[in-house]
Amino acid sequence: MGFKCGIIGLPNVGKSTLFNALTQTSQAQAENYPFCTIEPNVGEVDVPDERLTKLTKISSSDKTIPTRITFVDIAGLVEGASKGEGLGNQFLGNIREVDALVHIIRCFDDQNITHVNGSIDPVRDIETINTELLLADIESLENRVTNLEKKERGGDKDAPKKLKLIDTLIKNLNLGNSIKEAEFNEDEKKFIREFQLLTNKETIYVCNTDEESITQQNSYIDLVDGYLKEKGLKKINISADIESQLSLLEISEQNEFLNTIGLEEPGLNKLIIEGYKALKLITFFTSGPKETKAWTIKEGSLAPQAAGKIHTDFEKGFIRAETISYNDLNSIGNFAEAKDKGKMISEGKEYIVKDGDIMNFRFNI
Repeated sequence: MGFKCGIIGLPNVGKSTLFNALTQTSQAQAENYPFCTIEPNVGEVDVPDERLTKLTKISSSDKTIPTRITFVDIAGLVEGASKGEGLGNQFLGNIREVDALVHIIRCFDDQNITHVNGSIDPVRDIETINTELLLADIESLENRVTNLEKKERGGDKDAPKKLKLIDTLIKNLNLGNSIKEAEFNEDEKKFIREFQLLTNKETIYVCNTDEESITQQNSYIDLVDGYLKEKGLKKINISADIESQLSLLEISEQNEFLNTIGLEEPGLNKLIIEGYKALKLITFFTSGPKETKAWTIKEGSLAPQAAGKIHTDFEKGFIRAETISYNDLNSIGNFAEAKDKGKMISEGKEYIVKDGDIMNFRFNI
């Protein structure tokens, strides 16, 4: 299963620059004109996890393999995108294919980089993007009605439920209400997932700011803070310029550079981890002399499903999983002693995997 975060925002807010730094490539153009990104750029990045390094040391592993998450740089949206302005329909289609959104907001002044609306107003920019996503969802839902009415006449038992739900959703969207704020039963949640609504995707808000403002907020970031707090939402601050510089340095040089500007870690680490959280993902590990590897699964996954991430045969023939938490193993220091102390536990098919579990699967083929 691939997990994708789509990077969205108005043109010229720093999306492609951030994507380039994120993937440490130059595959995304970063030019000072709208729509320089037409086809979405896709890059896979490692999810930073210091537990991997420690596990590798404990197991004396030959290889360390991190888990990965995919980021998609989607071209800038403009007002009217839901009606096809700019390259709106194509861009909105690209957004439907991702699992979560990273919404980049311009929070810096630069006379050399034009703003598509002629002035910098981060709250207006957020509302422009959110309105276009909302309008696109209304149109998408309305387009489903005729086909569902035919299915209803044909005796489809789900069609009446879907039509009633669509009516409710459109009314809420017309009022500007978020779908995520409303309560739905399990059937309705299933239908909503089927509808692939843009406004139902988890969103990470990112203030792209200048180097001077990364450690102390500027007035633009303050405006975003106030706006999002009213809605119970959060944001992170990143300087695409800093991240771009960091991506060109060796790890040792990166740490030195971060120290000089008062940062503890690259902002992109925070973005990757927030993306991981937004998608409701957790990490479990397998570890031994050959390799220590991180695996990605959804929160709430059962042990056989985790086994299936390694190989489908593991899930089909699952017997049990020998499991120890990372915290227990790290505090003890080796597997043999952890097992002697009863920290290695045999779990069955109903075991819900926890973040940080180190697992060894027993199975029949």
